[in-house]
Amino acid sequence: MTALTELKEILYEVNDLNMAQNVLGWDQSTNMPVGGALDRSYQLGTLAKLAHQQFTSDQVGELLQRSQAETAGLDETSDDASLVRVAGKQYSRARKVSAKWIEKFVQVTSNAQTVWEKAKQEADFPLFQPHLSEIFELRKEYSSFFQPYEHIYDPLLDEFEPGLKTAEVQRIFNDIRPHQIKLISAIQQAEPVRDDFLYLNYAKDAQWQFGMNVIKKFGFDFEHGRQDISVHPFTTNFGLGDVRITTRIDENYLPTALFGSMHEAGHAMYEQNISPSLRRTLLCGGASMAIHESQSRLWENMVGRSAMFWQHFYPALVKLFPSQLGNVDLRTFYRGINYVKPGMIRVEADEATYNLHIMLRMEIEIAVLEGKIAVKDLPAVWNEKMKSYLGIVPSNDAEGVLQDVHWSGGMMGYFPTYALGNIVSAQVWEKLNSENPNLMDQISKGEFKLMLTWLADRIYQHGSKFEPKQIIRNISGGDLQAAPYIHYLENKYQDIYNL
Repeated sequence: MTALTELKEILYEVNDLNMAQNVLGWDQSTNMPVGGALDRSYQLGTLAKLAHQQFTSDQVGELLQRSQAETAGLDETSDDASLVRVAGKQYSRARKVSAKWIEKFVQVTSNAQTVWEKAKQEADFPLFQPHLSEIFELRKEYSSFFQPYEHIYDPLLDEFEPGLKTAEVQRIFNDIRPHQIKLISAIQQAEPVRDDFLYLNYAKDAQWQFGMNVIKKFGFDFEHGRQDISVHPFTTNFGLGDVRITTRIDENYLPTALFGSMHEAGHAMYEQNISPSLRRTLLCGGASMAIHESQSRLWENMVGRSAMFWQHFYPALVKLFPSQLGNVDLRTFYRGINYVKPGMIRVEADEATYNLHIMLRMEIEIAVLEGKIAVKDLPAVWNEKMKSYLGIVPSNDAEGVLQDVHWSGGMMGYFPTYALGNIVSAQVWEKLNSENPNLMDQISKGEFKLMLTWLADRIYQHGSKFEPKQIIRNISGGDLQAAPYIHYLENKYQDIYNL
C-alpha cells in the first residue's frame, strides 16, 4: 500500500466523523427538542475531538511527507497532488490547536445555539451574554495559537477565507463604501417605488411550494438533497449524495422564504456538483466562504431579482396569489422586490445596503477581540452603529444584536465573506454573460441548464482544489476587484429608480 493510499483511508474516516457532526447539527436546528441541547453538545464535542485527533496524528504527518514525494511528478492540478497540498496546509494549521480546545469549543457553541434561539425569540440579550462572552474568549485564544500575526482577526478570517488578511478586506471595504453610500443617497432622493404588496398575507404552504418549484428549476437535485424549516436559513451536507438546505417563512412578507431558498440553493448546487472523484476527501467542499457566497448571491440576486427571471415566473406567482398580486404589473413587482430602504435585518437587506450590514459586524467583531468593546455593551454599540451606517435604530435586540446565528456558532471572521462574495459574484456574472450572450434570454424562459453547466465546469466540480484567488483569476483573468460589482449595482438601480 502506498503512503497516499494509506493517507486517503485515514482522511476518509476523518471526513465521515465530520459528516456525522453535520447530521447532528442539522437535526439540532430542525428537529431536536430544546431539552436535548446539553446532550447534543457532548456528542458534537466528542465527534469533533475524535476527528481532530485522528487528523493531527503523527501518523498523518509522516504519511503526508511520504505522499508529497510520491506525488512530486504529478500535475499540480491533479486530484492527488491537490489533495496532498491542501491536506498539508490544513494539517499544519490544525496541529496548532489542541483536541481538548476543539472539544470545548464545540460543546460551548452547540449549547449556545439553543440559548441564542430562546434569547432571540424573547429579545433577551442578557440571557445570551455569558455564552457569547465565553465564545469571544475562546476565539481570542484560538487566534493566540497562530502568533505572531499582523492582526488578531487574521487567524479567524483565514479560517473561512484562506490567505486573506484583515488589512486587505478593510481596504476593499473602504473602496466600495463611498460608492454604495453615494448610490443610496441618490436613491433616497429619487421617486420611491412601491413594495406594499409584498407585506400582505401569503399562505405558508403556497410560498413553500412556489419556492420548491423555483429551486428545482434552478437545478437543485432533490434526489440528493432536501429543504426544511429552521430559525435561520443554512446549508449543510452529509456527503455528495445528501445536501440539505433550510429556509424560513414569513406569512406577512413574501420575499423571506423565496429568496432564502434561492440563496441556500446556490450554496447547495455548488456542493451537489463537486466531482465524484473528490468524494470523502478534504477537497469535497467549496474553495472558501467568499467563493461559496458568490454563488448563493449570484442565484439569489443576479438571477432571482432580475427582470428576465420574473418574465417567466411572475404569471405563476400571480396565479398562486391573485388577490395580493392580481393588480400588480410585472414592472412594479420587479421594482418592488428590489426596493432600497435601510432595514434592520441583514438577510432581508437590499443589494444596495447589504454590505453596510457586513462592515458593521466586522467592525464590532474586531473591536471586541481587541478589547475595545465589552460584550455586555454590544446591544448599545450595535444600535449606535446601525444609526451611523443606516440611519435606523432597532426597537429590540431580536432585530438588532441577536438577529444572526453566527456568533452562537463562534463564527467570528465569517461575516466579511458575505460582502466579498457579492464582489466575486459580479466578476463571475460578468464573465458568464460575456461567454454566453443568450443567457438572459434563457433565464426569461425559465431555463438554467446552460448556466449551471458553465458554473459547474468553471467552479463547482473542482471543490477546494484551488485557492480562492486562483479561482477568481481563472474566471476573470485578474484578482478580486470591486469595479464590476459597483458597475452592476449602479446600472441596476439607475434603471429601477430612473436615476
